[in-house]
Amino acid sequence: MAKKASPTGPTMIDVARAAGVSQSCVSLVLNDPPGARLSEATRQHVLATAKSLGYHLPERRARKKAAPAAGTGRNIIAYVVDELSLSPHPVLHVDGARDAAWAAECLLQVHVTRGNQAIETETLAAIAREPSVLGIIYATHFTREVEAPIVPRALPTVLVNCYTADRLHPTLLPGEVAGGFAATQHLLSKGHRRIAIIGGEAWMDASRDRLKGYREALATADIGADAELVREGDWTSASGYDHTIELMKLRLPPTAIFCANDLMALGAMEAISDLGLSVPGDVSVIGYNDLELSRHLRPPLTTCHVPNYDMGRRAVELLVDMALLDRSHRAMITKLEIPLVERATVAARTP
Repeated sequence: MAKKASPTGPTMIDVARAAGVSQSCVSLVLNDPPGARLSEATRQHVLATAKSLGYHLPERRARKKAAPAAGTGRNIIAYVVDELSLSPHPVLHVDGARDAAWAAECLLQVHVTRGNQAIETETLAAIAREPSVLGIIYATHFTREVEAPIVPRALPTVLVNCYTADRLHPTLLPGEVAGGFAATQHLLSKGHRRIAIIGGEAWMDASRDRLKGYREALATADIGADAELVREGDWTSASGYDHTIELMKLRLPPTAIFCANDLMALGAMEAISDLGLSVPGDVSVIGYNDLELSRHLRPPLTTCHVPNYDMGRRAVELLVDMALLDRSHRAMITKLEIPLVERATVAARTP
């Protein structure tokens, strides 16, 4: 079952999923940049899919209700992030922020600091000196606690995928505990009781929270967490493969495996095949993140969709409310839902 479109309207991700193509292909078709080499059949297929979903490219809307600050030339949103190249997730944050900024008659200006404190300090100082900047989105490529960004002049600030101990700014995070719970609960609903988890590195927030959700779901079914079914991977397909081989050698092997990302799920599926078993006939597998590759696996991977695009979009909407519409927002953490995407790697357990 395909994931439903966002309640605020379909996104490029929804169009890509429905059309069975990549998000970059959808972007090329809808934006029609010079030099894009796509077949006419692909163009027409993507356009027809977008039309059927009611998708439209972001259009600029007038700030009819904006405060007087809207006419002062402050139309730049500074997006400060530690890394963009290490994973696809921060790129989707930026995509959502860019589209929302354009719709709000603003432009997104992206600054990559590479996690270098000196670069970050100088970047924030330069942003503060620029009168056209109306606010800052401060983001990290993986979820973690950070020191509050120090900006020489007061600018509205929203945090994305990171948080501070003092809760000074509105913060948007993925609801990882709920995501881990949903994945495990789905396996429980199919009759599985011996469910393994291959998590990521234990020092990472995402790993701990997904594991917490797994344990909470088991507890609701009155199933104790079995330590031999809990394995710490490193997010790679190789670790998913190796841990699955070990799990299936247990005296009582699992009937289902929850992998804390799609790459480890890919490795798990390869291991199960190499053991002469099938997915989901012998072992059910569920992933996490909803990477593009997950829908092209055989069978297509059931997984959890992390709302990276929506986090970037929501961050800009918060910032515009604060900076231009003079609406105050409590410095609270908002966790976005991580919905389950049902495909074909989970089956009901046979007695």
